[in-house]
Order: sequence, then structure tokens, then C-alpha cells
Amino acid sequence: MAWVGKAHARAKINLTLHILGRRDDGYHDLESLVTFAAFGDELTLVEGPQLALTLSGPQSAALKNDGDNHILKAAQALNARVKNLRIGKFHLVKSLPLASGMGGGSADAAAALRLLAKLNHLSLDDQRVREAALETGADVSVCLESRSRMMWGIGETLDAPIALPKLFALVVNPLKTSATPDVFAKIGLARGVLHKAPPHPCFTDKMSEHSFFSALEAGRNDMETAAITLQPAIGDVQKAVSSLPACRLTRMSGSGATVFGLFPSCRAAATAARLLKREHPEWWIKPTLFG
Repeated sequence: MAWVGKAHARAKINLTLHILGRRDDGYHDLESLVTFAAFGDELTLVEGPQLALTLSGPQSAALKNDGDNHILKAAQALNARVKNLRIGKFHLVKSLPLASGMGGGSADAAAALRLLAKLNHLSLDDQRVREAALETGADVSVCLESRSRMMWGIGETLDAPIALPKLFALVVNPLKTSATPDVFAKIGLARGVLHKAPPHPCFTDKMSEHSFFSALEAGRNDMETAAITLQPAIGDVQKAVSSLPACRLTRMSGSGATVFGLFPSCRAAATAARLLKREHPEWWIKPTLFG
């Protein structure tokens, strides 16, 4: 009987996202506190002689299962590094909106690497797995373990995981895309130029809730202004979420268009979701827990 494995590709959330500057090679150096939502995509791997991918799910219509798909890219990158790699057919149930700032493609690629690592008895710390992740995409490395931590550079430098307080959240996407290259182009940093802005707050393991929120409020997402200019619906979502009862903080994730709000309890987040769904049934709305 063929080996079958399943993996949950949890949505990545940038609680902060500071731009440190633009490098001479054109990439932007970032500093970000990353966490993960309880929801995401689902990936299955059935061992077989050929590498393949099929798609289903509410957000799968705009996806392609060709060589540009991050799942196949990740598998091919690992296959190039591991002799006689056992492979097979992937099936992705796509639930996360595309180009949403939640790292959906990266989370899917990381899930593929986890499944292939398990099938081939490889550790996630195996250098070949790590190299395949970095080659596939900037956020794939942080999605491999899907644990809250600080991330630097283009995603290649990761700090040790951080135990955050329980974060009850509402995640909202207007089902409008926000392309990362377009947002960076709108920001317009020249090569070799540093971004002059206040430094990133310090986050430590097992901070008190009060200390954590004080630090989080001192952070920011440096891509918000440009993203809202290009996609005004992001600003509409921010305004709507921030006006919900008991909302403690609202911020955009990644390059958008997803916005999250933090609430004092699971019940408060669920109540906020019901209120917002009545006002905006056309939006993608999920109450969740970060961590």
C-alpha cells in the first residue's frame, strides 16, 4: 500500500514588518515578528513514481499546477539535492486567498517539504531541506516549523521560536490582491539606501501580555501606506476592523491585502466576526488564534 501523508499549511501573519533598507542586489532587508494562524491550506502526498499536483478548494481556481507552483518548486529543489528522493502526487485543498500577505504559497511549499522530509526520513534541520526552502521563496524557511519568531533579511535569518501570549484575532481579506513587487516599487527605495525609521521593538520569550502589547504597538508595517495607495480596499478593511467592539490593535500582514485585529478573548473575536460578516458579506473573514 502506498505511503500517504497529510500536512496543515498554516497561514503566516506578520505582526510587525519593518523595512531596514534596500540592498545593492535589489532585495529589501526586513525585520519581522512572524506568527501563524490556526487556519490554512491542507496538503496530501501519496507516494508514487512521478511528481504531480492536483488542486481543489474554494481558492484554487486562480492557481496553476505547473512548474511555477511553489509546491512543485520546493519538491524539485529538494529532489536536486537528495539522491533517489522518494516523491509522489500532491493534492492541495486551497482555502487561503491568493496574494494576500499570509504566505499561502510559502506555507504550501513548506508543507510539501515537511511531507517529503517525513517520507524520506530527513530532519527539517537537514541542510538540504533548508536550502530547498530558501531557494523556493523568501517566507518558506519560516513556514517550515510554523512557529512564532523573529525573521530578518529576505527570510533567510531566523531567531529561536518565541512563546507569545495567546492572541485572539480576526483576520480579514477583501478578496483583492496586493502584489509584493508593486508595493516595494511604490515605496521606491533606491538600491543601497537604508530606511530611516524608529528601530524594531524587542520581543523576548514568554513576555507578559502587557509588555508584549506595549512592544507590539511600538512596531509597525512599513508596507501599509504604499499598499493602501495601490489597493484602497485595505484601508476600508482596516477602518472597519478597528471600529469593532473591543479591538485592541489593527495592522496589515505582509504586503496585504489581509488585515488582522487583536481582541481580548475568543468570544470577542467571534462576536466581531459575526458583526463584520453582516456588514461585509463579500469579504473573507476568519476569527482565529495566533501562536
